[in-house]
Amino acid sequence: VQLQASGGGSVQVGDSLIISCAVSGRTSSSYGMGWFRQAPGSDREFVATISWPDGSSALGESVKGRFTIARDNAKNVLSLQMNNLKPEDTANYYCAADSFDFLLRGADYWGQGTQVTVSS
Repeated sequence: VQLQASGGGSVQVGDSLIISCAVSGRTSSSYGMGWFRQAPGSDREFVATISWPDGSSALGESVKGRFTIARDNAKNVLSLQMNNLKPEDTANYYCAADSFDFLLRGADYWGQGTQVTVSS
């Protein structure tokens, strides 16, 4: 499975942004796909996950009510809709896939990051 993230950028507080991840290869071998983020000097943080087969999803506590994860199986695209962005959302966002775990705890495929910067 290959993952290619895109769509990051610089926005203002309260703005919205959609980032995407193009998925190629054996998508049938992936059970969960989602997003992590990492800011400079901070640990990597789980953001969101979605089950590729059935679409069930889960979000990290810090983004609940503001972010939405979706997947388009026909186009093999994973997306993250981010609303009401805050400065603390500033990070490099990585898409990831896990062959067995919905919560991506053993993610075995990673895309390159896409930077999201939120300014006040």
